[in-house]
Amino acid sequence: MRATVCELPYQPHLLEAAWVALCAHTHSAQSELVLLPEFAFVEPVWESLPADPARWGAAVALSDAWAARLPELGADWVVGARPVTAGGQRLNEGFLWSAQTGYAPLRRKFHLPDEPGGWEAQWFERGDAAFPRFNAGPLAFGLNICTELWALDTYAHYAALGGLQAILSPRATAAATTDKWLAVGTVAAVRTGAYSLSSNRADHAAGTYGGAGWVISPDGALLARTTAEQPFCTVDIDLNAATTAHGTYPRYVFAHHPPRTTP
Repeated sequence: MRATVCELPYQPHLLEAAWVALCAHTHSAQSELVLLPEFAFVEPVWESLPADPARWGAAVALSDAWAARLPELGADWVVGARPVTAGGQRLNEGFLWSAQTGYAPLRRKFHLPDEPGGWEAQWFERGDAAFPRFNAGPLAFGLNICTELWALDTYAHYAALGGLQAILSPRATAAATTDKWLAVGTVAAVRTGAYSLSSNRADHAAGTYGGAGWVISPDGALLARTTAEQPFCTVDIDLNAATTAHGTYPRYVFAHHPPRTTP
């Protein structure tokens, strides 16, 4: 499967041109799957308090408007995370858009930071604790939204599920923390025997969001990384390679020797 990762600005005066360039790239590269950053297209409401219902409503409406433009990418599938309101709750919802069936919710972000500049627990309700397997055509994937890449227990869960070929991670992370995010993205791939794909918000001038979308192989090789100069990268994902990797080191060690339980 041909997959595209990206970094995108959110400021309206920069976003339109970046979107046009991304669409040109995905058409030229014949991308089948596009992974978008966390809360692509909308302002980072979580940076400040109090949680303002009017700002939230505006973010949801703007995200709705951009969702209607996803067909412009020319891809079969688009994955991302966006603001939604459901049952009176503000939620960070992972989604899969398909050219055939349109928009479908996946899971809502469960692990939420709560600190200056990242007041997500004040802005969002906790979503889904479960991390199931999803499908985009032939691709079986898990969805770990930003901070959830650090939910290391999910990797053993994914390995136990079997058949997982990719972990997709929309992010909104700072340039100063890029190295550690790449490190955990590599752990995700090596532990599960799946590809690790991530796309990030970008605000290189301010340094708030650092870009660095990536594609990492099941054995931990960095196959592609976006930069300010190359904000989009497309890689052919070998689904058979992921299947084969499940039976190789270190995955087989844990598969053959499950954790002991205390009587």
